[in-house]
Amino acid sequence: MRQSSSPSEALLRGLSGTPDVDAELSDHALLRALLDVEAALARAGADTGLLPASAAEEIARQCRAERYDPAALGVAAEAAGNPVVPLVRELTAAVDESARPWVHHGATSQDVLDSALSLVAVRAAGPLLRHLADAAEAAARLARTHRDTVMTARTLGQQAAPTTFGLKAAGWLVGLVEARTRLDQVRAGLPAQLGGAVGTLATYGTAGPVIVERFAAHLGLAASPLPWHTRRQPLLDLASALGGLLAATGKIALDVGLLAQTEVGEVAEAGEGRGGSSAMPHKRNPVDSVLVTAAARRGPGLVGTLFAAAAQEHERAAGGWHAEWEPLLDLVHLAGGAAARTARMLAGLDVRPQRMRANLDATGGLLLAEAVAARLAPALGRAAAHDLVRRAAGRPDFRAALLAEADLRAHLSEPDVDAALDPAGWLGSAGHLVDRALDLHRQATRSPATSAKPHREVQP
Repeated sequence: MRQSSSPSEALLRGLSGTPDVDAELSDHALLRALLDVEAALARAGADTGLLPASAAEEIARQCRAERYDPAALGVAAEAAGNPVVPLVRELTAAVDESARPWVHHGATSQDVLDSALSLVAVRAAGPLLRHLADAAEAAARLARTHRDTVMTARTLGQQAAPTTFGLKAAGWLVGLVEARTRLDQVRAGLPAQLGGAVGTLATYGTAGPVIVERFAAHLGLAASPLPWHTRRQPLLDLASALGGLLAATGKIALDVGLLAQTEVGEVAEAGEGRGGSSAMPHKRNPVDSVLVTAAARRGPGLVGTLFAAAAQEHERAAGGWHAEWEPLLDLVHLAGGAAARTARMLAGLDVRPQRMRANLDATGGLLLAEAVAARLAPALGRAAAHDLVRRAAGRPDFRAALLAEADLRAHLSEPDVDAALDPAGWLGSAGHLVDRALDLHRQATRSPATSAKPHREVQP
């Protein structure tokens, strides 16, 4: 069956997503997850003897997404407020008459849709985590290669002091490793939902807890100790992890975009034919930086919607639950696109050490004012040393102005001043911090991540 899409999806959605993640978020993928949930529900009932095994197998046999039209189900969903009601109606009509009493046995619509969204998120997290791993590996290569490449650090938008490009890349790396670890942990704990109409599992009698365990096992999801119909922490954890991922990739994209500015020119995005302008033939825009930044700007609003919807009334929500579905899928979509584009951006980044050095030297040593003051402080005191260096910084030739200060010459020789003005001598623990970041990345790579375990697909 051909999946329908709107023109805006065809023209715009590809700019914020990536195909392998989006394939797990499509209408067909959500329909498949909904049907996988219905099949798992029937099999869990058969496992505990609450319904005939033959009925469970017949229900599972009819739980194939290609048998149903997602567009038609979407239209029919409007009457009930969710797509599960028309789907159950069609599934019931599709199975043999003997199995019909057992379709959707003991469940409510929220059980099916919540479990399906957990399943969709778990499946989409597979390729998403691989993109994050690729991005982290690219950041690690940059940190390793440029461990000692000196550049200007910038604070509050101004040149501040020397740092290394390796340390900047190491910061990117740690952000990516942390984002991947959080998402991996959340993915491993995403639960199935099963509680029945009001969360009592009344249809199953005392077998309810066992049914829940078997149901979750069939889906390859975690089993929740209680139904979470109006306790939305699992989705909040997922939203937080995805929001953190967008923040980590957005920080990298913002840095790259600023470093690629014409007046700075310390990096450039790679890619033949990418970054063109419809009006200016000479331009080479940092396209991946721009698109990842755009995704990061959208993330907080979506996370905020999920948190705003999370305080839900009594045993089942009127509107709060419904408000979650699209923002959650949009978050996964944006996170997938941001992770994939960050990986590509970092893997092909054109790093320009000579330009970094030229920008570092552009202020005639002013970036080392802190280093000079630190050398003088033991003799003059911190405040007096600071004032002396500040006076010299206000003159055209910083080095000459320093050497003209009698109080400075009484304690520092000309070679001492030159040593203080050498950027490589004022890097502190930068190299050690890069090494720590690389060690963290190696440990995360060696650790048996939960995402490395293949998710067991439900077999119809």
